Amino acid sequence: MKFMLSYLKRYRWLVAACMSLKLLGTILELLIPYVLEYMIDEVAPTKQMKLVLLWGAVMLALAALTRFTNVAANRLSVKSARNATYEIRRDLFWHSLNLSGSQTDVFGLPSLTSRMTSDSYNVQSFLQSGQALGVRAPIMLVGGIAITMTMDAGLSAILCVMAPIMLVVTVAVSLWGIPLYDKVQQSVDEIVRIMRENITGIRVVKALSKEDYERRRFQAANETMTRRERKAGVVMALPGPLMTMALNIGLTLVVVIGAIRVNNGVTKPGVILAFLTYFNMILMGVMGLNRVFMMMSKANASARRIKEVIDQPEGLAAIPEAQAAHTDQDGFIIFDHVSFRYGGAEGKPSSDAQKISDSKNDAESIQMSLSELSFTMKRGGSLGIIGATGCGKTTVINLLMRFYDPTGGHVFVDGKDVRTYEKDDLRRKFGVVFQNDVIFAESLAKNIDFGRGVDAEGIRTAAANARAQEFIEAYDDGYQHPAAIHGANLSGGQRQRVLIARALAAHPEILILDDASSALDYKTDAALRKVIREEYRDTTTIVVAQRISSIMSLNDIIMLDEGDVIGHGTHEELMATCPKYREIYHTQMGEGR
Repeated sequence: MKFMLSYLKRYRWLVAACMSLKLLGTILELLIPYVLEYMIDEVAPTKQMKLVLLWGAVMLALAALTRFTNVAANRLSVKSARNATYEIRRDLFWHSLNLSGSQTDVFGLPSLTSRMTSDSYNVQSFLQSGQALGVRAPIMLVGGIAITMTMDAGLSAILCVMAPIMLVVTVAVSLWGIPLYDKVQQSVDEIVRIMRENITGIRVVKALSKEDYERRRFQAANETMTRRERKAGVVMALPGPLMTMALNIGLTLVVVIGAIRVNNGVTKPGVILAFLTYFNMILMGVMGLNRVFMMMSKANASARRIKEVIDQPEGLAAIPEAQAAHTDQDGFIIFDHVSFRYGGAEGKPSSDAQKISDSKNDAESIQMSLSELSFTMKRGGSLGIIGATGCGKTTVINLLMRFYDPTGGHVFVDGKDVRTYEKDDLRRKFGVVFQNDVIFAESLAKNIDFGRGVDAEGIRTAAANARAQEFIEAYDDGYQHPAAIHGANLSGGQRQRVLIARALAAHPEILILDDASSALDYKTDAALRKVIREEYRDTTTIVVAQRISSIMSLNDIIMLDEGDVIGHGTHEELMATCPKYREIYHTQMGEGR
């Protein structure tokens, strides 16, 4: 609750105006039955039509003012809730982008997605409706009882007994329901994960005819969520029937006891009518509080999940020079006895996100690691990294760009420990194509520029160097041709060439190509390597590849096997000293042994 209020208080004047208008509207609404009772018991017996019309006009005016104040208050509540939720989503998005690799692994992308969508929606619904109902419901409850006590203390005793019972039931059930909504949101995470996997891998699902299998997998997750949501809904719906029963009992008592009191001349008929109206208002107040508690239960569970992300300490913040490692080695990029294991403790939240990711991280820590990796690169040099899937090739890139910190040893760029760089300062040095990189649903020009202010000529040059110019300019709209989500309207080779053009466009100090030519034919791959050698001579290049032809011409090559370096040197040196490298070469190049 404190988390939500910390954002809402920034719009305290809007909230104050909303609550003031809602308070005024509720008071005016409470006056309408009082005026009706006065008309029936005091004005009507006088048989003066002018007085009847006058008090009728007063009731109409009260109704009109009530509607005006309620509409105005609702608009203000929508505005303040919208603005506060905008800031919550903005902060959540920003902190999600700045999570370290370990923190992102712990939360998981599906969970981050559901926190941005369904969780933020629950928070907005509560902030919007809570302002109005939070004022109206208790005023209806307390005000209705207070006014009836001035009319007939005997009959109001019925309300004084019924209202606290209904209120206690509502609060108790709401407290019971809060933990249930935590489980509902965990189920949302699971459904988002399955949907994301299926949308991303739709071609694989169709190609292998696994639609029924995926349907069953989704159905199982959907049934779990439905079961949890049904349980939470049933619990939160319990006050409804109990209040209806209490209302009917109370109304029966009011009518029976009221009729007796009217017959005995103790009270008047208008009071009974007013009492029945106020009884409905009090019920509305209690039901309103029940709705507030229900939304608050959802919102508290959702706000706690959002807060977990926003409260995460800055992942891999820059350290002072005094705490940094130093090296006497001469090189632009230096890995000094670097070791790494996935699944470290850095950035772990205290939520169920941790439990969800534990098994995954344990498996990764066993299967993917690096051991005592050391190498140096001169500025403008080139390095190839090759090895079987899961041997740690991409991990080298992750450590170099400081998505993770090594568990042992140190990484240096341009003579400085990478931990001393501000993240943006370090990563601006890189142009990178990752293994599973993303084409955004923007024009091809915007995909290549990617918000870096590259001019049209620079975009064309980068596209030409990446061998993408020919197919881009074949479109009628050229560089303004829109790419579909994930580049679905481009072939694999076209996507990779656009991604390489993006990496080249800003003339990076360090170019990283992580399996970036796997979809390119050998001719295009060779032409691309030639352009990089000739046009980007000052750029330090690291190529992660499965194909030896992509790296054999580089200055230096590292052969990895399950995180260990089993070969290091030029192509010729590895052919002479590394049996596994030689085996891969003969297998791929088709030459005799």
